[in-house]
Amino acid sequence: MARTTSSDAQALFHSLRSAYTSTPTSLKIIDLYVCFAVFTAIIQVVYMAVVGSFPFNSFLSGVLSCVGTAVLAVCLRIQVNKENKEFKDLAPERAFADFVLCNLVLHLVIMNFLG
Repeated sequence: MARTTSSDAQALFHSLRSAYTSTPTSLKIIDLYVCFAVFTAIIQVVYMAVVGSFPFNSFLSGVLSCVGTAVLAVCLRIQVNKENKEFKDLAPERAFADFVLCNLVLHLVIMNFLG
């Protein structure tokens, strides 16, 4: 049974990797940005666990900024993806403008939360 699970996992990993090679470069860049934002949030949580959370609102602002940016980037990726038929009438420039505007609003709220 363990052998089957291992071979299934390898087959799944191989199929995901082969499917991802055909992904356009612009979507790969957005994926890298999402990974960076999530990794930054994880670093902040680990830092808070090790050092402490004295200015707790600063910790919340940093983590929510990273998570919010990652969510907005995922929304941008969904809108820019050519294979997604739901947003076929939406221009990529419009999707990027929405992303920038929403990021601006998000970070204004985060700055206001800092005090």
